[in-house]
Amino acid sequence: MISEQIFTLQKKVSLEDDELAFRQIFRSFYTGLFQFSTSMVKVKEVAEEIVEDVFVKLWNNRKELGNIDNLRVYLYVAVRNHSLNYINRKANKEAPVELNNFDIVCSELAPSPEDLMVASEMLHTVNKAIYELPPKCRIVYKLVKEDGLKYKEVAEVLNISSRTVENHIALAIKKIALALKVDFKAPSDLVTASPASRPLK
Repeated sequence: MISEQIFTLQKKVSLEDDELAFRQIFRSFYTGLFQFSTSMVKVKEVAEEIVEDVFVKLWNNRKELGNIDNLRVYLYVAVRNHSLNYINRKANKEAPVELNNFDIVCSELAPSPEDLMVASEMLHTVNKAIYELPPKCRIVYKLVKEDGLKYKEVAEVLNISSRTVENHIALAIKKIALALKVDFKAPSDLVTASPASRPLK
């Protein structure tokens, strides 16, 4: 669903208390938000509760929905914060857990019957390369490649620069290409410095 359609639904919910429009918003975002939270909290039931709680609060504050410019980013940030709060409460540590230290789980590529015959080894190699990405790089890869967020949206969700998102994606693609033994050259506008000279944030 495109952003214009989402914003139209937001207006209907905000101005008309339209439950059908709210259900459409829920269906559009639920799966991605649930997978995002699950990758952090590692417990599906907890992730379900977190996402549902975010939507309950969204409905309760529906009069403000028309003022939200990018609902996708708003929801991902809310789910991120709720997930971090859960983890920190469970860990009961003085120093809060940060996204940099997260072991984000990406969904494995699901092979089709044809893949199973001709490319299962390649899929295994790609999944292994994704799993071995640095934690922050992996979460950026997940949000862009699996959840379909734009670079700018990922930057807002993770509170990093769009340039850093680009660098993470370039690094991920390079590592996957290396795993597949593909001759990969990152575009100069994506990676302008080596990790040693310009560490990722």
